[in-house]
Amino acid sequence: MTKATGPLFAVHFRRRREERTDYAKRLALLKSFKPRLVVRKTNKYVIVQIVEFSQKGDKVLASCSSKHLTEYGFAGKCNTPSAYLTGLLVGRMALGKAKEFVLDIGLHAPTKGSLVFAAAKGAFDAGLKTAFSLEKFPSEERMAGAHLGLKEKFTESKTKIMGAAFK
Repeated sequence: MTKATGPLFAVHFRRRREERTDYAKRLALLKSFKPRLVVRKTNKYVIVQIVEFSQKGDKVLASCSSKHLTEYGFAGKCNTPSAYLTGLLVGRMALGKAKEFVLDIGLHAPTKGSLVFAAAKGAFDAGLKTAFSLEKFPSEERMAGAHLGLKEKFTESKTKIMGAAFK
């Protein structure tokens, strides 16, 4: 068989063909005219950004990876406490530049208590506003790392992030 050709055959955008971008969801997020909290999970780290739409391309207001949590005394990996602290750090960085956000989780499933909602809770606790029900967020014990035995380090790192000065 050959590929379809002709006037009725439409080739979709490359990122849609690769199943990397859901353009309908992206358009719905952009129509809100609010900055997006973009949360992406890799095999090793959690990446959180505050992104604002502009005609020339998206503008990143604040960005951080869980790799940067080592500066605050926490071993940043890809787990729930790291996601919360990374969201908290980005939220503190973006306080002067943004007041509210909408959550952009990309192709991740919106499972209750998941890592992406932990990052959103961190940004929310930093002082940014969003419209979420509290039942989507993970429990306080899970975000604090009680299941991993990281509760003390988590508390120390959280106080260091909240006390840090950002431009």
